[in-house]
Amino acid sequence: MAVSGSVWRLLLVGLVFHLVYIGTVFDCYFTSPVVNGMRQHSLQVAEAKRLVLIVGDGLRADLLLAKNGFSMIPGAPEVVAPHLRSIIKERGAFGISHTRVPTESRPGHVALIGGMYEDVSAVTKGWKTNPVDFDSVFNQSSATFSFGSPDILPMFARGATPGKVEMWCYNEDEEDFTKDATALDVWVLDRLRALFHNSTTDQTLDTRLRGEKTVFFLHLLGLDTTGHSYRPHSKEYMANIQVVDEIVKQTEALFQEFYGDDETAFVFTADHGMSQIGNHGDGDPDNTRTPLIAWGKGVRGPLPDTIPSSHDDYSASWELSHLVRRDVEQADVAALMSSLIGIHWPVNSVGVLPDVDPTKPGYLLPKEGERTQAQGALVNAQVVLEHYRIKHENKKTHSVVYRQYHHLATAEDSGDLPGDSELAVIEHLIEQGDYFQARQQAKVLIEHALEGLRYLQTYDRLMIRGIVIAAYLGWIAFGAVSILLPPSSPQSSASTNALPVHVVATAVLGGFWALFAKQRSPWSFYVYIVFPCYFWDQVLARSGGPLLQYVRQGHTASLLSYMFRGVLVVAALQSMVAGYTHRSIWSAWFAAIGVIWPLLAWPRELLSQRWPLLAAWASACLGTAIFPLLGVHQEESLIAISTGAAVMYAIGTTGLFKIKYPDANEQNRFKAVTFWLLFELGWGILFTNFIVWDLRDKKPVPRSFRFIGWCTFLSAVLTPFIFPAPRSDPRGRLLSFFLGFGACFVWLAIRVEGLFYVAYSLTLCLWVEVETALQPYTRAKGTGGKRGSTVSGGKDANTYRPRADDLRIAVFFLFFVQAAFFGTGNVASISSFYLEPVYRLVPIFQPFLMAALLIFKIVSPYIILATTFSILNARLDLPPFSLFLVALTLTDVMTITFFLNVTDTGSWLEIGQTISFFCISSLLLVWSAGICAVGELLMAGQPRGTPASAARSASGKDGKEE
Repeated sequence: MAVSGSVWRLLLVGLVFHLVYIGTVFDCYFTSPVVNGMRQHSLQVAEAKRLVLIVGDGLRADLLLAKNGFSMIPGAPEVVAPHLRSIIKERGAFGISHTRVPTESRPGHVALIGGMYEDVSAVTKGWKTNPVDFDSVFNQSSATFSFGSPDILPMFARGATPGKVEMWCYNEDEEDFTKDATALDVWVLDRLRALFHNSTTDQTLDTRLRGEKTVFFLHLLGLDTTGHSYRPHSKEYMANIQVVDEIVKQTEALFQEFYGDDETAFVFTADHGMSQIGNHGDGDPDNTRTPLIAWGKGVRGPLPDTIPSSHDDYSASWELSHLVRRDVEQADVAALMSSLIGIHWPVNSVGVLPDVDPTKPGYLLPKEGERTQAQGALVNAQVVLEHYRIKHENKKTHSVVYRQYHHLATAEDSGDLPGDSELAVIEHLIEQGDYFQARQQAKVLIEHALEGLRYLQTYDRLMIRGIVIAAYLGWIAFGAVSILLPPSSPQSSASTNALPVHVVATAVLGGFWALFAKQRSPWSFYVYIVFPCYFWDQVLARSGGPLLQYVRQGHTASLLSYMFRGVLVVAALQSMVAGYTHRSIWSAWFAAIGVIWPLLAWPRELLSQRWPLLAAWASACLGTAIFPLLGVHQEESLIAISTGAAVMYAIGTTGLFKIKYPDANEQNRFKAVTFWLLFELGWGILFTNFIVWDLRDKKPVPRSFRFIGWCTFLSAVLTPFIFPAPRSDPRGRLLSFFLGFGACFVWLAIRVEGLFYVAYSLTLCLWVEVETALQPYTRAKGTGGKRGSTVSGGKDANTYRPRADDLRIAVFFLFFVQAAFFGTGNVASISSFYLEPVYRLVPIFQPFLMAALLIFKIVSPYIILATTFSILNARLDLPPFSLFLVALTLTDVMTITFFLNVTDTGSWLEIGQTISFFCISSLLLVWSAGICAVGELLMAGQPRGTPASAARSASGKDGKEE
């Protein structure tokens, strides 16, 4: 059954539109804060000659500092980091450094060292091959010596002035999740020791090392690797913290031995934390709370706690509540480091020096006392104000209508720059010796400058939101018109003169392009505006006349009926929106369609005749409903994995004997393919157990095991494509895909994913049978009681007209798309991706291959959805993509909701989730189109209609041939 050109065009436009519009969330909410042209500012006096920055990658604040933080481990010490704890209690300042999403290594280090937050999309830039494109503490130092991971160091070395940042990295192959990761941290200490030793024979190196304003960067990756492998509440993570504590102790001793002075300042922190399940990336509080400890030259010692207390329930178990806990934002660390060694602050820095606020203790112990703190506050205000001035001038120059930020507004003819008067007041207060008021005024100015930056950052947000909403509503209307009034239909041809509509649409498009040119808007804006103009142009040109004619003919009652159904559909889709944050809603959906819908909506005759089908359908739905209720945090279970694989094996064996092909050659081919897939599945179960046992015993996985694993995994997945089962019975081909992709839920499962895959697949197969059984009744209702007539059938999607029941099927399809995604864990949270199963095939850190395997695991259930949906289309004798076209017009009700819910304020968990939800919703729609296309491709040539009608059709053809 061919797909018409107009259907392909509609699908292509829809796919391009939704892929392009994913970018709107970043252009609207998360545009890059980087600007150029700012002047540099610094404190005139350095507190220390050199700075040592030590970053424990993936270190949680609570597990470092809590007493008895590892009480679940027998024999665990009360204090796991005695040296760092003694620094806090005797000679340093401490607090929590609050990170932002995404809690990944690149943006975390950029905030620490560059003093700014990359926009959220920057995490897609990767690590090694993408240097930071803005200023950093390293770049402003006289020289920086860095040691650690090849994933982090190169991006700062390549982005700095050539020759300024030296780096020593271990080999990528050393980042092996099956090895003891503490060796990576010990390597860093050894290289530092070797550097100092080499300077005894290298005069040039010795001179550079002994210069002022030098920075040493020690990146300790072991904790991140260990946390991923064993999770944070493990004895391995605890042991790694102990190693890091010892490294800090020995590093101090090395500097004291080499320099023989007390001119070194130390800062210890982390780029991000680690969630309970051993991952990071989202806004989970365990990911955003990292330790910050500073000591040495220029840093104050411990101070008694303030009233009200600086502590909360989170730090109660630390037993440090008698000392001040001074929390900071992660970008503030760059300002602190710049102040300590007297370098220019990174020009892109938006951090706030902790010593700016005079009402709270800071981190500095300056030589000139509070005067230096006041001057630091002034420099901080100047640095942040430079950002505002540049952005203000750009926006003022290129906006058609511009309104200044009210707190920093200046008279048009005054010639003053924003903030000039405020800076003059602060400078005067410093000259008068009123340092408290100077710091207070600087704090207010910084707050206003940061608010002004946000005002300018979001200046065009209302316009972008309007364009996006108009585009999504336009797509919904365009899709509906394309289905109900395709270009070839008489009603569309008889529409009113479309020329005025085209002229108006063109004028609107030209007007926006002129506005964007004046504002120097990004090129993406020019693309975004094309879609709403095109959609509404086509909708009004093709449907204006028929819609008016329809209303004039008195069809208002049926129009209201359609509106009522539309309200029900919107309510159903909004419940799916709620399901993104309340997974129990998916379980409620399964219960509703499995039990309530049949009892209320099925014909009584069907209920009495096909009660076994009803029982099987209800059982499958209720069984699948269990999985969304399970907790997201799961422990690895070989018993659950093996049980799921055993059930798949049993289903495959049953299908092998139950599915019969009329042709002997086809039957033999089917048996050969099924036998091979069962063979691969059996080996997969066996070697998964072997490898997991080795990983649990901390033994390196033999290369032969990994080779066999990859062979069985890839062979099982590729077999249904390379040697497909015969297509004359779609059940045989469906079984081959079920077994082939079932291997994914053996090799990459952590617990019950295999059982979910079985339950989900059975539910989809029964859905096909349910809709097939309902078809005669729904068609009879649609044709005035003439059961069996095919109102919605047809050989071309251009002739297809959706019925009310098709709308329900489309909603069910969208539900199954979402259920496949959220069935075994809310992966809208980046942290819900488990890495343990990936180590069975990829023990060495390879982020893109690991991500590909995790994504493939998510994709696998959609192959079953694709094939069953294609079988359903064929069973109902509908044109290809017909039901999907109905679904395509509905999903953007969800997308609009998610777009308006996106936020860049509030908790980092809320920010990360709202971005994830919008992107997932948009990508799932694109993915749904792929599902249908793949399903039609994989099941091409299958019989159409019910099995009985297909058999009659085949026998009729045979009779004619005779």
